[in-house]
Amino acid sequence: MRISLGGIRDEAEVRGHRRTYIGALPGRIIQGIKRAGHRNPVFMLDEIDKLGADFRGDPSAALLEVLDPEQNWSFSDHYLEVPFDLSRVLFIATANQLDPIPPALRDRLEVIELPGYTHEEKRHIARRYLIPKEQGEHGLSPHHLEVTDAALGTIIDHYTREAGVRNLEREVASVCRGVAVKVAAGQEYRTTIEPRDLPEYLGPSRFESEMAERTEQPGVATGLAWTPTGGDILFLEASRMPGKGLLVLTGQLGEVMKESAQAALSYVRSRAAALAIDPAFFEKSDLHVHVPAGAIPKDGPSAGVALLVAIVSLLTGRRVHHDVAMTGEITLRGNVLPVGGIKEKVLAAHRAGVKTVLLPERNRKDLADIPVEVQRELEIRFCRRVEEVIPLALEALPSPEVPPPRPEGRPGTPPLFSA
Repeated sequence: MRISLGGIRDEAEVRGHRRTYIGALPGRIIQGIKRAGHRNPVFMLDEIDKLGADFRGDPSAALLEVLDPEQNWSFSDHYLEVPFDLSRVLFIATANQLDPIPPALRDRLEVIELPGYTHEEKRHIARRYLIPKEQGEHGLSPHHLEVTDAALGTIIDHYTREAGVRNLEREVASVCRGVAVKVAAGQEYRTTIEPRDLPEYLGPSRFESEMAERTEQPGVATGLAWTPTGGDILFLEASRMPGKGLLVLTGQLGEVMKESAQAALSYVRSRAAALAIDPAFFEKSDLHVHVPAGAIPKDGPSAGVALLVAIVSLLTGRRVHHDVAMTGEITLRGNVLPVGGIKEKVLAAHRAGVKTVLLPERNRKDLADIPVEVQRELEIRFCRRVEEVIPLALEALPSPEVPPPRPEGRPGTPPLFSA
């Protein structure tokens, strides 16, 4: 039985109405059990994070008794006015975010997080389910349309960037509509879609890999971020200008992320000599740290490592490797602390074409959650200290050219210009 909780604001939807009211009905739980005809059905409580509250009561408070196995054996519905045993019912709730769920209700739930699909999983889902479904809905048969694996990979990488497959389904439907028009017009009977044919049906590609372009100059690092719809890559840019020692932070950053930038700068200043940086660099210079996509709020401590690498890259003139991404929280002592959302972040790095991912050592246990095929294609390095991160993230300094030795017995040629 499925119950949609989105937009429900009346507590009577869960507990029912008292029979003294005209048009009184039992709550949705009792009605669902009646329709199922069993005392132990499976209830799907859809969008539990969309519950509201107003003058008619708080439905989330009514769900406290429903979802608690210690007390739902005597659930009281206002319409029945007799205890009803719900202990044998299996409740499964879905939500996009945990934050809107009240803490008391969240305490009664066992949270199971579903991460995003890998590239290979999306390809299999499209091949086995999405393409046959859209072919049938558009009046096509497998003889009319064939999508090659290369074209499917191009759609996944360059036309969609998501944790699920909803946009992928829309793009496949667009291709099917374009082919259906040609079949209806009698132009073609069988169409094979190759990557070069996609602009005709879907237009120009929407997403391109910016890794190499973004890290061409020193001062740009690639971080990893977690979002409710999966992971994503995050570029952090640092710039230096003459000034009076100010740190400017832009990009709609939250307080925790601003503090991470301040901690990264303090560590660099305290270790300037060891990093081959002028200790007085901050006295006559201002630093500006910006995170692009300024319209999107960003927060959290996991960008600390990337912020520090961007600052060190700027001040030393060493570029960050274009195929390296990193995540982790830093301390003033240079320790790299663990962060959350490792699986989503690693999958985002894999989608973006990253080859090496730098993670905190204490996140090694999260390696078990990452698909094996992704681990094969990525080099995952674990770091305990910032000193281990910098050599892995930054390019080596060019070695000075050593002039060839002069032949013995011949005086050196005098220089054309002398200082």
